[in-house]
Amino acid sequence: MTPFVAIESHAAFMPERNIDTDAIYPARYLLLMERDGLGRYLFHDRRFTAQGQPAPGFILDQPPFSQAKILIAGAGFGCGSSREQAVWALTDFGIRCVIAPDFGEIFAGNALKNGLLTLALPEEIVMRLGAAAEQGALFSVDLETRLLSVAGDKVASIDLPDGQRTALLNGWDETDVILREKGDAIAAFEALHREQQPWLFREPSA
Repeated sequence: MTPFVAIESHAAFMPERNIDTDAIYPARYLLLMERDGLGRYLFHDRRFTAQGQPAPGFILDQPPFSQAKILIAGAGFGCGSSREQAVWALTDFGIRCVIAPDFGEIFAGNALKNGLLTLALPEEIVMRLGAAAEQGALFSVDLETRLLSVAGDKVASIDLPDGQRTALLNGWDETDVILREKGDAIAAFEALHREQQPWLFREPSA
């Protein structure tokens, strides 16, 4: 997982409320399990016509927002089904932070496990940030200082539990966290298992 320390970027503003995971990543692509390349399907049915042609005017296809690492959205972003591919598609596209008044609970959990920061702020502030994004302001999200800034001015503090912040800063996924917290216990169990049942670990005879 790519570490998240600090990013500076334009932000794409999608003010619609309750953008669900089916809009983020359509269900017909759920059989694609590899993370790499899923960004091409992000918001697919909004970015492309039924004939597969680019839909005019979609925010993430318009410079400079096509390179945005930050997405600002209305309340309820990521509601709906629990598909983790919605997060994979966002990160593969290049989105590292989503700012909204609130999020689908499962989506928010999946996001933090995959290096995507979800930042919940009061709706009034989110709409003000969206207006600044539309004007082309540069946003800064810094996990080391725990600050969200716009055009160099502090807007909000990033309130994130220390464990989740540390995992993001270091690029640790769930497996990394478990190994760091329980690695010695796992190694001791494996050693005892080999000692008590050595026949399970013998190489087959030629």
